[in-house]
Amino acid sequence: MNSLRKTLHTLAAAAEQAAGPKGPWQPDFHLVPPVGWLNDPNGLCRFRGEYHVFFQYTPFEANCGLKFWGHVKSQDLLRWEQCPVMLCPDTPFDLHGVYSGSALCEEDGLYLYYTGNVKHDGPYDYIRSGRESNTLLAYSPDGIHLEWKRLLLRNEDYPAGLTRHVRDPKVWKQEGRYYMLQGARTEEEEGVALVFASGDRLHWEHINTLRTEEPFGYMWECPDLVELNGRQFLLACPQGAAKQGPGFENPYACGYFPLSGDFRGECSLGELVPLDWGFDFYAPQTFLDGKRCLLTGWLGMPDAEYTNPTTAYGWQHCLTVPREVTCAGDRLQMQPAAELEALRGERQEWTFSGEETREAPAASDILITCEGSLSLDLSGACLRAEPGMLTLTLPEGGYGRTVRTAPVGTLRNLRILADVSALEIFVNDGETVLSTRWYPEDRRRELVLRGTGRAAVYEMKALEVTRWDPDGKSRRPE
Repeated sequence: MNSLRKTLHTLAAAAEQAAGPKGPWQPDFHLVPPVGWLNDPNGLCRFRGEYHVFFQYTPFEANCGLKFWGHVKSQDLLRWEQCPVMLCPDTPFDLHGVYSGSALCEEDGLYLYYTGNVKHDGPYDYIRSGRESNTLLAYSPDGIHLEWKRLLLRNEDYPAGLTRHVRDPKVWKQEGRYYMLQGARTEEEEGVALVFASGDRLHWEHINTLRTEEPFGYMWECPDLVELNGRQFLLACPQGAAKQGPGFENPYACGYFPLSGDFRGECSLGELVPLDWGFDFYAPQTFLDGKRCLLTGWLGMPDAEYTNPTTAYGWQHCLTVPREVTCAGDRLQMQPAAELEALRGERQEWTFSGEETREAPAASDILITCEGSLSLDLSGACLRAEPGMLTLTLPEGGYGRTVRTAPVGTLRNLRILADVSALEIFVNDGETVLSTRWYPEDRRRELVLRGTGRAAVYEMKALEVTRWDPDGKSRRPE
């Protein structure tokens, strides 16, 4: 370990040790940073029987700052170990932040691809000048310890006609070769996804550029390729998309383009479909866990006007629960990973007709079946389902979050994962999803239902998070 890396590791560990209580809005079953700031999930994978979740992390500042890769791992998605930071900004090629990337699991270890951010001092706009967006590879033999880093690509190695904004490599192996997607911003202010190929993980050749027929936003962040039931989908977060209305009410969009053809050659992209219609969802990443596709996103949104009161306690943001992604025709659906059902505790169940009020736990899994119109209030979060439209309103506890809408046909069912300060709402078996942070003043929850149907509410236990110990003995954080 070089001296700068050792110093940064020591400082990050000290910040985590010194962290105080997380306050009244710490979620029970959503992953949060040990201290400071969290955003994009990175390097999601299952490596040697353990799930690894890395994430953009600023241990010294709750309002963003110098980026590291935080790290947790688990054998079952329920009991987690908080590991030391994996990547630090400790080379000339990433000294202003280790930005987002992905993991490649190989027999000899874990290969982590990421963007190294460098910003030069001077009168630059940091779009066309003054910035380096370097592609780096870091190698870990065991998923914990880092052995080396290597610079793979610099801005001059990317195709011509791009700005300095190229980032977020997603790497995978297919048919004996390695492929990489990178999001980019062209000099014509068009968002695109670059496709690279390699035979050895180290030397990369640009082979294709994915774009829509008409420009859609000026930058595509966090590109990802999903293949299900023989269909391919390009996931991306377009910045500057001109489209308005449901699904495009946030500062930046997040969704998927159905892809026809071969991503390596002749292909076309359909219209962007939002992945999540709520206030807080961005930078999702997928990985294959056997035959199933799992996705985790950031329960946050860059450049949003709304805020999070947890900054007063020295931390901000969380990740979504792991979601299983499935395909129905040319549409993706998402449901919470089945493992989360093991957190269910005491259950209430009842039928309702008209208006009915029940108490619910602060952390709960709420299942509702109905036909047609429904009105639901949950301690300041209001959900209204009418023919063709679902509306989520946060008149209380939203901290600037107001209204989001999603087109929905006949409402058949809802599943609401309601955590202390997070809501993930799955509509009609995950055909539509709305996610948001919320901050009720009282931990008691009152659930009001208006309509006709059946409801079940489970109390949800908390995730178990312990601190990784080099001797193999986990201990709870103080």
